[in-house]
Amino acid sequence: MARYPVGRRLRVLDVGLGRGTQALRLARAGHEVTGLEPDPRTVAGVREALAAEPPGIRERVRIIEGDGRDTGAHFLPGTFDVVLCHGVLMYVTEPDPMLAGLARVLAPGGLLSLLVHNADALAMRPGLGGDWDTALAAFDSPACTNRAGQRVRADRLETLTATLAGIGAPLHTWFGVRVFTDRAPGGREPASEAELARLLAAEDRAGRTDPYRAVAAQLHLCGVRG
Repeated sequence: MARYPVGRRLRVLDVGLGRGTQALRLARAGHEVTGLEPDPRTVAGVREALAAEPPGIRERVRIIEGDGRDTGAHFLPGTFDVVLCHGVLMYVTEPDPMLAGLARVLAPGGLLSLLVHNADALAMRPGLGGDWDTALAAFDSPACTNRAGQRVRADRLETLTATLAGIGAPLHTWFGVRVFTDRAPGGREPASEAELARLLAAEDRAGRTDPYRAVAAQLHLCGVRG
């Protein structure tokens, strides 16, 4: 959101609500948020969480039960300043049509934010864990197993860069996510707030710095609508 003036209220579309963490955080910050989510149980959970918020925040959130591939059926072109699509593309077999639809509902200068599995680094976790068969197979695989144990699709930076250019929302900047922590043994929680702060500082620095960001478990890409 740093590209926008401080205090500006943004129209945000959150595709794939999850637990509603992003949507609620943005609404608390004063933005108008629309959540688009296909799973009825997830929608119900977010509505329950939203009901616990103050009236002013509840009024800034609208939840629609629908698929991110059908944005044209729900919204007019140029409706939003920001579109978030985090942890969603991995479930979509053909992402390009969906991304084109997301770009169409962005206003000129609007931001398309994507969080995807990094297909160029799938061998890192098994390789550092000594699982050589899985690491060797990962070099030529377009998929990975996520933390929920599901087999999901991964994306390459080069491919998404070309796609974003083709849909009129060329890549503005990108970051690596989970450079170090994806490979931390045993999922150990930080021992203290101070350790957590150091962990986050190291992840932030690595996620912005070559060559570290290129081997992150996930990529955060930001495209800007022309």
